[in-house]
Amino acid sequence: MLKDMLMYRYRILILFFIFFSFALEAQVNTNNITIVRDKYGVPHIYGITDKEAAYGLAWAHAEDDFSTIQKTFLPAKGLLGRYQGINGAVLDYAVELLRCREVAKREMKNLPQEGLQVIEGYLEGLNAYAKKYPKKILVKNSFPLSTHDYLTGLNLMLHLFSDTGDVLGQLLGNNIEPIQDLNGVDNIGGGIGSNAFAFNSNKTLDGKTYLNVNTHQPLEGPFSWYEAHVNSEDGWNMLGGLFPGLPIPVIGTNEYLGWTHTYNYPDINDIYQLIVNPDNENQYMLDGEWKAFEKKEIKILVKILFGIKVNVKRDIIWSVYGPVIKNKKGYFSFYTPSLNNISAVEQWYKMTKATNFQEFESALKLLGIPRFNIVYADRKDNIFYMSNARLSVRDKSQDWTKLLLGDTSSLVLNAYHPYSDLPKFYNPKSGYIFNTNNSPFNATSKSENLIEDDFPITFKFREKENNRSLRFMELIDNYDKITYEDFKTIKYDQKYPKEIFYRNDLNSLFNLQANKYPKYKELISILLNWNKSGGYNNLGAAQWRIYFKFIREEIFENKLEINEIIPESYHIQAIEKTKKYLIKHFGKVDIILGDLQRHIKGDVNLPVSGLVDMIAPADAVDYKNGTLRTVGGESYIMLLRYSEEDVEIETIIPYGNSKNPESPHYTDQMLMFINKKTKTMTLDKEKIFRDAVRIYSPNQ
Repeated sequence: MLKDMLMYRYRILILFFIFFSFALEAQVNTNNITIVRDKYGVPHIYGITDKEAAYGLAWAHAEDDFSTIQKTFLPAKGLLGRYQGINGAVLDYAVELLRCREVAKREMKNLPQEGLQVIEGYLEGLNAYAKKYPKKILVKNSFPLSTHDYLTGLNLMLHLFSDTGDVLGQLLGNNIEPIQDLNGVDNIGGGIGSNAFAFNSNKTLDGKTYLNVNTHQPLEGPFSWYEAHVNSEDGWNMLGGLFPGLPIPVIGTNEYLGWTHTYNYPDINDIYQLIVNPDNENQYMLDGEWKAFEKKEIKILVKILFGIKVNVKRDIIWSVYGPVIKNKKGYFSFYTPSLNNISAVEQWYKMTKATNFQEFESALKLLGIPRFNIVYADRKDNIFYMSNARLSVRDKSQDWTKLLLGDTSSLVLNAYHPYSDLPKFYNPKSGYIFNTNNSPFNATSKSENLIEDDFPITFKFREKENNRSLRFMELIDNYDKITYEDFKTIKYDQKYPKEIFYRNDLNSLFNLQANKYPKYKELISILLNWNKSGGYNNLGAAQWRIYFKFIREEIFENKLEINEIIPESYHIQAIEKTKKYLIKHFGKVDIILGDLQRHIKGDVNLPVSGLVDMIAPADAVDYKNGTLRTVGGESYIMLLRYSEEDVEIETIIPYGNSKNPESPHYTDQMLMFINKKTKTMTLDKEKIFRDAVRIYSPNQ
């Protein structure tokens, strides 16, 4: 017996050493990682392997914005409510309701090892940074992060990309009307913006291929851009933008090709009204029989007043269709493709490593990215457009844009349209592709555009046109071929089209007669003489910005239907409020846009151009003394020129590449940004090292 016990201990010891040796082999050797900071603080990360480069990316990004990265993953461990209170608890609840942990565990086994190694390298770097700087950790016990934690957080992020948050907002806010009172909803005039233009030698005077990477995101927070460059001896060499917590750039360029994303609006999510048993609220009708809900109780720790934390109990309910929300109007279930998807990182990773269009297209066929248009260009003079989405295969006899009666298993969704079904085209004869969040069926010259009737009716793309698409079409008609300066002129255009596009005809404003309203004559005259441009020295742009806010209030408070004519009295009421605002805060009505609209960070306060839904827009909120502060619009900008020999790169970011107020790179790009200037970037290792400001390895 003693011999058996000794043998057992010996085997345990051997297994321990095998495991320990494997763990040592799995660890990243930080001596193989070099972080090179350029004069703008952009990290160029070099590793022997992709895993090492991902480790270095995590370390560098944590140096610049560890706080936001942490907030991205706190819900994965149920800890955001403990840190942010009720607002954070909403995301903790969402992780439970959407079964993000279960999805991560189930889908993780399907991820290829090459993608997992990048995630694991990133996590090792992030955990190492947290270990070295424990005082920077926001919530106790939030580190270390495991691969399962990471994939849970990633699944939640994909839900936010998939508009699951909008569905939850409608249901939790009791904004979905039961079927008998169902009304259609029109989303004209809202949404998230971005631009993408690509031109090949059919359209460029110098024969090069141009790509405009121009997303319109929040300037701060979890979906603001960080610029970085990763390089490894495994063939990874990608410069571009990423969000806090992502282990790779997700837009940008490598030495062969580049791409960008813009938001698209196919019908992604579906909502069902359930029939609940009047004698047993734990059951719902399915195929003529009562079926029990799947239920469990959860506890969420929430910080309340004075830092006190309390456990809040909630029931998590599921039906065969997906999560269930009970509100004042009934029981509703919903389905979103991200309920079974964590493969976006794998797809983005393969896209970053593609060396030609065929490899890039192979990555697209994974359909791991839940939505987004893709506009692409490469050194072989190819341009490509695709309206990408994970779209469910649906019964064509149903109107899936409306609330569905969920009482039959035939409406359960479990398959997706393949890559071949989605709208896309390659190298149009026109030589150009564009998307401004407008219809995928208007993306090049009219004679070459795709036809919506050729695609499944259940796709139901909501977007049509917007001011940016109409203005682009006005501009492109002026050119047979474009120079690179023309390309920049189009990209930075800040003028509305001849007829301003909106849900109601705002152009009727310009038919007012100033002499008819002597009290408002000066202000009306400014608006009538406005050239519809949005430069910060422009007279008329500030007046329009304030007027637009008030006319929208008039339209919605009076419940004007889409396309209904705006009464002249509404214009005058909005103009009256505009004048009061200007006199109160500025003492006059003839201010320029830069007096009103400011680009502010730390101690830097600058005038900034751009209005809502211009090609180069600015989204602003109330700040101080009547001024506005920009919070969105132009975000990460990358302008690319491809030739057979090289790729030329220019970029800019709105503030700086660091979120640390003590860093010189907190605000160092602001002046260039407002003056429409860019910085020259490169993928060339020799030049990057030669011009480096700092070279170091993690943990040094």
